[in-house]
Amino acid sequence: MLGIKQLFMVALGGAVGSVARYKLGGFALHHTSAWNFPLSTFCVNVLGCFIIGGLAALVEHHDLFSPSTRLLLFTGFLGGFTTFSAFGFESVFLLRRGLFSVATTYVLLSIVCGLSAVFAGMKLIDLLWPSRH
Repeated sequence: MLGIKQLFMVALGGAVGSVARYKLGGFALHHTSAWNFPLSTFCVNVLGCFIIGGLAALVEHHDLFSPSTRLLLFTGFLGGFTTFSAFGFESVFLLRRGLFSVATTYVLLSIVCGLSAVFAGMKLIDLLWPSRH
């Protein structure tokens, strides 16, 4: 069970991640409000995948973060920042509106770009900060 310190780290990270998602999503939505494609959620998810890839590489190769910092960043910040539930909702919403090609494009691009961004984040850290083993 999580103690008070761990709960605080998750809550703090989640609050910052949620505000960051709100601001970035709002910025993207403001510039693409006429599009059917949910670009704001797409951008947040791909960026979140890239960040988690880089952070995961730092943990894997350098054991850089304490358990509390991992809770803050992974569970808190990235949990608050990424919007996979919104992705699911928007995909179904597009399907229910009969926008099958838009929904398919959205799902495929989200998966391919998200996985690619995780890989790119890990590779970037590998290149910039090579493992000592």
